[in-house]
Amino acid sequence: MNSLQDLHKTASSFQTTVKMPVLFVGHGSPMNALADNAFTQTLHRLGLDIRDRQPPRAVLVVSAHWLTRGTFVAVNERPETIHDFGGFPQELFAMQYPAPGAPDVAREVLQALPDAHPTDEWGLDHGTWTVLHHVFPEADIPVFQLSISYHQPLTYHAELARQLQFLRRRGVLILGSGNIVHNLRQSMPKLMADDPTPYAWASEFDEWAKAKINQRDLHALAHYQQAGASGPLAVPTPDHYIPLLYSLALAEPDDDIRHAYEAVEYGGLSMRTFVVG
Repeated sequence: MNSLQDLHKTASSFQTTVKMPVLFVGHGSPMNALADNAFTQTLHRLGLDIRDRQPPRAVLVVSAHWLTRGTFVAVNERPETIHDFGGFPQELFAMQYPAPGAPDVAREVLQALPDAHPTDEWGLDHGTWTVLHHVFPEADIPVFQLSISYHQPLTYHAELARQLQFLRRRGVLILGSGNIVHNLRQSMPKLMADDPTPYAWASEFDEWAKAKINQRDLHALAHYQQAGASGPLAVPTPDHYIPLLYSLALAEPDDDIRHAYEAVEYGGLSMRTFVVG
């Protein structure tokens, strides 16, 4: 436990700021880190827009690729770039995203989430750095991650996210990184054939999710099976879907929601990306 003096020092170091936006990014393949395409150009423009409005003091990422039993907050001062994938070109493995960590902000999160645990055994996984490489290519903004407590019900994640609302007024940009539709098994034949066209069920679910996002209907999104047969196909496992719930749960009544990028690719991969606020 921090002493009261330490807590006061930490809290006073973060003055109230203009409310930061929240992002959800459908991150897709790690190869997007090397790509210059409509998706990565969208990410670059988002980063420029955010800097123009107010440069973040830190970025908190909820990534589909940090799944844990319990909730953990990374407190590293210098998080490593994690290459958590295989079978890709050496050029991708050579990439680094040398952003500093944000241990002071991480302590704020730990104070707000009493059941969360600090850890320095995680860096920046590819759900984080392949996105931020385009959003903030200078890697000059501190970054840290919040893990997904994978065995909790989906409603748990929306409730936990709401406890982080205060960060938006402390200069912290919160980013959920996953994919609303993510069925690699069904997508693999199209990936192998370089066929980017979507399956009908994938497009159907992506549009259903868009409507629920616009309605801010977290209850429906947490019970995605009600979308019909497309639900279990689009979300065979919830790991890539859960970050959506974090991003949307952070929306406040006066926030606009803008869909910055919309596409379903290679059968069953939704690249939908939206901005809250």
